Amino acid sequence: MQQNIQQHRVIVIGAGYTGASAAGRLARRLRREDVSITLVNAEADFVERVRMHQLAVGQDLRPRPFDEMFAGTGVRLRLGKVTGIDVDGRTVSVTAPEGTGGPEALSYDTLVYALGSAWSTHAVPGAAEHAHDIAGRPGALRLRERLAAVAPGTPVVVVGGGLTGVEAATELAETRPDLDVALVARGALGDWLSPKGARHLRKVFTDLRITAHEHADVTAVHADRVTTTEGDVPAAITVWTTGFAVHPIARATTLETGDTGQIVVDATMRSTSHPDVYAIGDAALVAGPGGKPLRMSCASGIPTAWQAADAIAARLTGTKLPTTAPRYFNQCVSLGRKEGLIQYVTADDRAVSAALTGRVAALYKELVCKGAAWGVANPTMGLPTRRRRVTTEPARMKVAAEAA
Repeated sequence: MQQNIQQHRVIVIGAGYTGASAAGRLARRLRREDVSITLVNAEADFVERVRMHQLAVGQDLRPRPFDEMFAGTGVRLRLGKVTGIDVDGRTVSVTAPEGTGGPEALSYDTLVYALGSAWSTHAVPGAAEHAHDIAGRPGALRLRERLAAVAPGTPVVVVGGGLTGVEAATELAETRPDLDVALVARGALGDWLSPKGARHLRKVFTDLRITAHEHADVTAVHADRVTTTEGDVPAAITVWTTGFAVHPIARATTLETGDTGQIVVDATMRSTSHPDVYAIGDAALVAGPGGKPLRMSCASGIPTAWQAADAIAARLTGTKLPTTAPRYFNQCVSLGRKEGLIQYVTADDRAVSAALTGRVAALYKELVCKGAAWGVANPTMGLPTRRRRVTTEPARMKVAAEAA
């Protein structure tokens, strides 16, 4: 007589674009009778991270509560902060929001690690004390409050000439033309773009009266200025966008991690050291085309979430593993609400000559952002829709059977 097998416990930690996408995709692929899916996150609402520059300048974003998004899907939301992981004992330590309960250890059979990343000051003196970040909602709201209190003519400096910095500077200058907005870039402005893309970026900067300080490294941040290798730049407000650092929890475990602290994974996003752990998004060290690591971005994260979810479902149901390799097609840049830039790229993210600019590019970028949010907010819509029965016995059940 066949024994009843306990549900396979999947825990997804982190509910950004990648974690929420993975949880929803797993719910579409697997039978609720066979699998329990728990999504652990510190906030009750989904955060559109790609819109934090909009939130910071005073624009209101549509609320997206997780309890509404995942209603009826079988995904259980566990509010709390992940404080530790025992990957050998297969438990996740979660601390509940203040006043709602104590710490708890959640056991899993499969863990999807999607804690993502936060801003990195690169140990520049004064950056942590005096600069603002827009890597998440708390930082964006603090900057929003600060901007609302300043007078016309206040100097605001954005540090970092990449996607986030360019979007922040243009959004600021368009929304608050009364401010003196500048951007400090380590290289030339738009040096990662094609000539056409770089020309358009410079035109938008000129139209918005943004001063670009190029080929300048920031060596210190003060309350009233930033010090660069080319001299001081006045800054009553400094916005720091020079890059991201992954959550430190993975490095504190026995998981194999790279120099960046990202979890080393195979082509299915499964940890190379712990096969019951999958890492996705910014948390994963993923080899892209030509062996080049994927950059930390939404464009990289969502495909890795799909890959991991499909691989987990395939291994549990005995079906074919996914073989789609991640690659890039374009870089979408908003330059305020009226201008945009779509830079087409090679599979390994190098700019090609073609680029879409202007109002059409702004609409294109807006559609991409809305599409990404819609996909997360509607986890049971779209393909795949067939839920398969789990045929692979959970590892913990096998161990118990062998011991008996």
